[in-house]
Amino acid sequence: MKLETQAVPSTEKLTCIMFDMDNTLFDFVEAKIRACQEIVQHIGCGDALELFQYFRRPGHGFEDWNNILDYIADKGVFSRSVYDECCQIYETEKLKAVDPYPNAVHTIRELKEMGLKIAILTDAYSNNAKKRLEKTGFTQWLDALFCADITGSSKPSHQTFLFALNALGLQPYETLFVGDSLHRDIAPSKALGMLTAYAAYGDRNGDMNKRSEAISPDFILNDISEVLNLFGPGKRA
Repeated sequence: MKLETQAVPSTEKLTCIMFDMDNTLFDFVEAKIRACQEIVQHIGCGDALELFQYFRRPGHGFEDWNNILDYIADKGVFSRSVYDECCQIYETEKLKAVDPYPNAVHTIRELKEMGLKIAILTDAYSNNAKKRLEKTGFTQWLDALFCADITGSSKPSHQTFLFALNALGLQPYETLFVGDSLHRDIAPSKALGMLTAYAAYGDRNGDMNKRSEAISPDFILNDISEVLNLFGPGKRA
């Protein structure tokens, strides 16, 4: 599928590609839904999508086990043992279901072989991020991993992007940021002067992520491999 562009910004000065992780390198929403399916099967009631929506509520974080606690309490099946079992099922099945998008590992490897730095900036915490990256085979290609517990802030705060840039010794114009959220990935990185590529193929944000004139990425990707199209034959040789 042909790469769509808003203009044709120059990528000549790029030395680093910085990726969001969940739903940019793999479908994390699907992995969570599959874990939720196992939980509702275990407790014998409820609905996987209903449980998944508990993780999207304000208050607890997207990975907080308190979402599971609230759900099983609301279903009237809470006990300490059931809660512990559900949390173990959630972690085991979620990780089992995480698989890289088609072309994702190949794309990262190709970018690395071009001499570009590869970094990940995610709101996940280090212990979860490392497990998912190891499971999907990306770890060996990374130059840096920045997580919420490392940066001390979460997207869309500019501070989390600035932390990563400073740690890598990079200027914004030397970096392309690739992410599936217009509001959390594209808007802040673009505001800082980074080139931006919207991973439309991974956008599972629904109405929360409708495109607007105020958030216009430099590139729109319908497949992660289209990142490679941004570089000419000379770079890829």
